[in-house]
Amino acid sequence: MKFADLSLFLQKLESTKSRNETTIILADLFSQLEADEIGQAIYLILGELAASYKGVVFNVADKTMLAAIAKTYQKQINDVFNEYKKTGDIGETAYTYAAKANSKDIGLSVTDVYLRLFDIANDSGQGSIERKIDKLSMVLSDMDPLSVKYLARIPVGKLRLGFSEKTIIDALSWMAEGSKEKSKLITKAYEVVPDVGALAEKIRRFGIKKATGNLSPIVGIPVMPMLCQRLKSPDEMIEKMGEVSVEPKFDGLRSIIHYSKPKKVLAVFTRNLKDISFMFPELFEIDKYLSVDEVILDTEAVGMDEDMLKIADFQTTMQRRRKHDIANVKSKTPISFQVFDVLYADGRNLMQEPYSVRREVLKKIIKNGKILRIDENVITKDPAVILKLHKKYIKEGLEGIIVKKLNSKYIPGRTGWNWVKMKEDESAIGKLPDTIDAVIMGFTAGFGKRVEFGIGQFLAGVLDRGKYKTITKVGTGLTDEQFKQLAMRLKPLVVKDKPEVYEVHKDLTPDYWVDPQIVVELAGDDLTISPKHTAGYALRFPRLVRFRDDKSPQEATTLSEVRELFEIQK
Repeated sequence: MKFADLSLFLQKLESTKSRNETTIILADLFSQLEADEIGQAIYLILGELAASYKGVVFNVADKTMLAAIAKTYQKQINDVFNEYKKTGDIGETAYTYAAKANSKDIGLSVTDVYLRLFDIANDSGQGSIERKIDKLSMVLSDMDPLSVKYLARIPVGKLRLGFSEKTIIDALSWMAEGSKEKSKLITKAYEVVPDVGALAEKIRRFGIKKATGNLSPIVGIPVMPMLCQRLKSPDEMIEKMGEVSVEPKFDGLRSIIHYSKPKKVLAVFTRNLKDISFMFPELFEIDKYLSVDEVILDTEAVGMDEDMLKIADFQTTMQRRRKHDIANVKSKTPISFQVFDVLYADGRNLMQEPYSVRREVLKKIIKNGKILRIDENVITKDPAVILKLHKKYIKEGLEGIIVKKLNSKYIPGRTGWNWVKMKEDESAIGKLPDTIDAVIMGFTAGFGKRVEFGIGQFLAGVLDRGKYKTITKVGTGLTDEQFKQLAMRLKPLVVKDKPEVYEVHKDLTPDYWVDPQIVVELAGDDLTISPKHTAGYALRFPRLVRFRDDKSPQEATTLSEVRELFEIQK
């Protein structure tokens, strides 16, 4: 397919607000793409070059793209910057100059464009910015105005078509079956091997049944993690789950470890599939604590505050994301991995085995030590034991407990009553029983002392079927340092217009809109019905707990989870 033809589809997708219509347009597009180009096209329309876990990034700033536009159409860079300020859209800016220049398409294919962008993304080192500008200019000069519009948005992450992998999966089902009937089957395959481009290519070549059958986790490719539901009552837990394993909930970083001695693979993935192996140099000794050659372990990375001789909090552990200072942070905050599950060991797919079996496998393959430790657990059918353990762990400074159904399989995502969590101390009257992971949607300028920060409060929302709906404004309970951090993080994300994926009442419009990129964990006293917040609920007396750098916006708390919390608090 020609990139110019892909651009016509992008134009259709941009102009529709209907999720169903978007799905049908995508299905039509996919049916016209060849098997060897469908994956490339999908990456491009998602604003990527590969599955997220591969860490391939464009590293193209707005400034770089604007310089490429100026070079292509022989304009002064200041004039292009001023045009961009007027339009607020880098694609429209590029289109304006391309249309005036009457630029022509030379027939670049989707593959041609994909390979050129891949080359640009991989260009690094001294002089790479200038080379990127030259290469981008060469691509732009070979395109018609509409193609230029969309090409300019892709490397800077501003395609903003308002859909994610879930819509792609629905469209793949629609392409093959004329309905969303096979979406669940495709989703299950995607959760085990989360590369929607590669999956689409397989479906295009072999059909859905062959492409999704008998999938096993692969060492080096992250699996979507299993997540917890929420229940407050131990009685309800036993009623819904039967016999359970009760385990401590640590305030750490969810880390799924992939190790293969023969293949020389050592990788650690977060819950949003980011490779954070660089954070944990101590894992180079992992083979000392294993009796297998290949394994995928689900763990919690927990830091130890050596000065206080106690478990460090999440933010202290997350300091390791600073690549340049790992050695220093390692010495100050040693890490151990609390191992609580195993997905794969020496060729054996364990995801379909009951949790009780997986725990027994852990005992056989893990040699407890300072790096790997199997977390303690108690098997019970007694609600009183659950409550006693919960209070015990809260008293010890942990977050509470996780309760796991003994016969549950490892099922990615948050489904069924297989794993549930209790985080809040029941003695904390009037407190919401769990925190909410919300996306920052915008912010207002500060008054008084906050003028120096440039931010007074921020608007936060939860996820509902691809849209972000407001649930609270947060402006109190933040330290000066947190205000400074917020300003530093939010200002580069400011956009001129409200993003299409936001639903906001006009009375809650902030001074500045931001792209949905930052996730924050919020505590609150309770939830109330709200006529103005588009989630339908308001979080009262919200407090910023921490930045959730380990979570993507697509992992924010959902509206259905908020409803559950509202019912639980009654």
